[in-house]
Amino acid sequence: MKLPMVNTDYGNLYNIVFAPIRLKLLLAGIELKVFSHLSEPTSAEELAKVIQTHPGNTRIFLDSLAAIDLVQKNNGLYWNTALAQTFLVEGNQTYLGQLFAFMASSDDSLEHIPALVKLGPPPQPGTPSFSEEMYAQTAAMMVNVERAGDAQQMVKIVTKLPEFSAFQKMLDLGGGPGLIGMAIVNAHPSMKGVIFDLPPVVKVAKTYIKEYGMEDRMEVLGGDFNRNSIGKNYDLIVTCNSLQFSQSIDSIMKKIYGALNHGGVCISMFGFGKTHERTKPETLILGLLSRALVGQDLNIDRGDIADSLVNAGFKSVSSKIITTGWGPMELDIARK
Repeated sequence: MKLPMVNTDYGNLYNIVFAPIRLKLLLAGIELKVFSHLSEPTSAEELAKVIQTHPGNTRIFLDSLAAIDLVQKNNGLYWNTALAQTFLVEGNQTYLGQLFAFMASSDDSLEHIPALVKLGPPPQPGTPSFSEEMYAQTAAMMVNVERAGDAQQMVKIVTKLPEFSAFQKMLDLGGGPGLIGMAIVNAHPSMKGVIFDLPPVVKVAKTYIKEYGMEDRMEVLGGDFNRNSIGKNYDLIVTCNSLQFSQSIDSIMKKIYGALNHGGVCISMFGFGKTHERTKPETLILGLLSRALVGQDLNIDRGDIADSLVNAGFKSVSSKIITTGWGPMELDIARK
């Protein structure tokens, strides 16, 4: 008998097959509010009484959550890992369960991959219309994302700039609920800030400006940055992943350049630049797959933002890749 020569193994395929199970376990835990009851060591029987589930299957379920490192188990008691405690306990300011559930259920195009590959994108129905309520709900979900690390990371970046102490006015372009812009302004002794986004989104930002008591230092400006003025006389403009909604990156960068004072700084943190002949990073390629298959591919390569900043007239542009909760992102810092 002659066996075939095998120079690799099928381990990665095995992991891919089990990936959907991990997602289903996570979503079930969110739906059953399991993590909200495991801040302290608890038995499966105690938890089953609280969330009204079957004791035996609750134990099996908790063992499975322990297998994927969302809960810990010791002497028959279960409690959250640091990951689950930080991001999956309802009521926490960094709770992301609602967002993950939304992301998993918001698009069914991935159920039809074979048909989309065979037939191509479906006839385009035009630009989808979103209600003010939908925009507000999305912005509200992003609040905890920004509180869960994005705002803190951007504050560290901005406060290290040599120009930081001299800044007087900043703009958070496409700022959503505004936590990033507010955090930057709060780190400065006197700078004031503007949150720019669509009108229904800045209504949400207003509520958080009031919640954090920053009405005297923050204001909002509603509009579409593709068509409307974004204001002027800024010393700093920050944009975090909002450029994915631009109709022309070059035109947006020219608008940013014109809105900055001489010596002003633009910071772009963008996680949608593709590499390796548009096959990496994995989180980006998979995250955009459903859009790409229906004809809405975001054809932006890593480095395109920096090139656009240079073309807009910025005298210097520095770029590097940083690690974020969303995966690797391109950080571009441009000076006028």
